[in-house]
Amino acid sequence: MDPWQADILQSFQSIDCERQVLTMATELARKLEFDYCAYGLRMPLPLVRPKTAMFSNYPAIWQARYQARGYQDIDPTVRLAMCSPSPIIWSDDLFAPAPELWEEARSFGLQAGLAHSCRDASGIGGMFTLARSGEIVTTTEWQAKACHILWLVQAIHFCMVRVVAPKLLPETTVHLSRREVEVLRWTGEGKTSGEIANILNITERTVNFHIGKAMVKLSAVNKTSAVLRAAMIGLLS
Repeated sequence: MDPWQADILQSFQSIDCERQVLTMATELARKLEFDYCAYGLRMPLPLVRPKTAMFSNYPAIWQARYQARGYQDIDPTVRLAMCSPSPIIWSDDLFAPAPELWEEARSFGLQAGLAHSCRDASGIGGMFTLARSGEIVTTTEWQAKACHILWLVQAIHFCMVRVVAPKLLPETTVHLSRREVEVLRWTGEGKTSGEIANILNITERTVNFHIGKAMVKLSAVNKTSAVLRAAMIGLLS
């Protein structure tokens, strides 16, 4: 482990506030020759309009305009981050589908940058962006800094998940018992409570008891929702 990696680990271990994470990320971004940084967190639930959170040191006016104009819905970097683990380097071609966003971002000094996504076992996705007002990011620069940037992305993601996710989606901290996991898995396979009782050699009443407990823990309105929610946050794997 090189000094950069060791410093990052030490820096993020004791952080317990998202503002501190952003402050540390900003400091490390500047060491990589970027003026700005942003981190977006996307929860796996709800399925319709998943909960999200954004933290950045972008100019405050730009942050407000980005939100007010719904730019997140048309931002090409967000779209690509959701389906690709590859680095996303800003360019005119990348932002061609959203020229108004690109022009306005550049007017606020966000003229060059790159983004990289991250996803963990619980299904929580994140995207870290580095930006500046200077020269464009070249392939050569990316290759030279890739190791440090990738390590930084992972460190920020797992720190933000630890600090922010429980506030956005308390279910991510849920612990299901072994039996609760079993009955939810079989429920997900389409088995009835009676069939699950026969498979596990327990009573149907016991099956329904465990399903009910899991529903309460997951804030689910029915057993189908409980299975879905548990699967989406990695509790059934």
